[in-house]
Amino acid sequence: MKSREENDNNLIFSVLSVCSMVIMKFRDRYFCIRYEDNSVYKRQLPAIPGTIWTLGYVSLFMDLSSELVHSILPVFMVTVLGADALTIGLIEGIAEATALIVKIFSGALSDFFSRRKWLILAGYGLAALTKPLFPLASSVETVFAARFLDRIGKGMRGAPRDALIADVAPLTIRGACFGLRQSMDTVGAVFGPLFAIVLLSFYHGDMKTVLWFAVVPAAITIILIVFGVKEPAVKARPRQFRSPLRLAFLKAFSRAYWRIVIIGAVFTLTRFSEAFLILRAEELGLSITWIPLVMVVMSLFYALSAYPAGVLSDHVRKEYLLATGLVLLALADLVLARANSILAVLCGVALWGLHMGFTQGILATMIANATPRELKGTAFGLFNFVTGLFMLLASVIAGWLWDNYGSGMTFLAGAAFSVLALMLLIFHKSPERATAQDPGT
Repeated sequence: MKSREENDNNLIFSVLSVCSMVIMKFRDRYFCIRYEDNSVYKRQLPAIPGTIWTLGYVSLFMDLSSELVHSILPVFMVTVLGADALTIGLIEGIAEATALIVKIFSGALSDFFSRRKWLILAGYGLAALTKPLFPLASSVETVFAARFLDRIGKGMRGAPRDALIADVAPLTIRGACFGLRQSMDTVGAVFGPLFAIVLLSFYHGDMKTVLWFAVVPAAITIILIVFGVKEPAVKARPRQFRSPLRLAFLKAFSRAYWRIVIIGAVFTLTRFSEAFLILRAEELGLSITWIPLVMVVMSLFYALSAYPAGVLSDHVRKEYLLATGLVLLALADLVLARANSILAVLCGVALWGLHMGFTQGILATMIANATPRELKGTAFGLFNFVTGLFMLLASVIAGWLWDNYGSGMTFLAGAAFSVLALMLLIFHKSPERATAQDPGT
């Protein structure tokens, strides 16, 4: 047993070293150019627009609020409300699927009105209003209702926000703009669980009291949206609302777009809810006070990798980055399946975070490059709708496996799905990169 724990520790230090080396290589290769005499200058690229920075801070504060809640919510449901793994999988899966179903219509509406800001505001506003419901919950049903409404808010804001980023981002740094917002989102996801740790220590594990603190950063996001988000001027022209579920309308998208949707759907099937990462750590004896550390580690590695991966996506084929993300996810699942110590779990969680950084912003960039401006909101909404259905399926399967065959089998199944998705990606014939001309012009 001691030998296995030593192996776990060696594995953790090796992974951390490799991750540091990879991130440094990204910085040296893609943020600067080096001449033969070893002199260096920064790349002269367009500045990132202020609206994207504001949306980044909006994401930061909302994710701080949300992850403060989510970092302790699975344990809260199990230890306080008596839920099992399948129930948690159903709640998380239905909530996320609901968000992604709403996204398809919010995206279409933002295209119809040519205005993204007010849908973004409505979505973040609804999410902010749900935050008090979590500490007030006395049953699983109340938590489900809060998660359901919260995810409706996420669905309302997600597609218009991504479409607005695509509208204002210069083509040459579009990947960097998506990566920046994703990184700032994840910075909030790091600080949310950190605050949860501090608050749980101060309030001696009183989870309901800690959940009340999520209300403040959620309110800040509303102020930022109202006063900081600016939309580009567009020509007013009559438009007819087109339901994104109509077959004739779906045919308006290119084959390249649908190939990306299929890849994203299979990708999502390999990823179940992060709630199972928290349950795995709790299963191996991590105390309630330190449970949020799981989300800290995942979000930290996510934040470190999202922006470099976004910049890298502007220079290399995005399929390479997706393949890298799948390999990282398979490794994370294998480590989590065989882990018998907290350090090993955290190692698997770190790999999980790296996989997210390599994949999330990349898929958004691919969607943006494959669709014209007037359909970007609908394109993001439809993509999120399809992947949401697969996310529901993935979380339900994970919960069922956990209850019937144990946590190890859950993560082994995830690794198997990752390998399957990687094989599909390898044999996928990539379309030409749409970087020579902006499809939105």
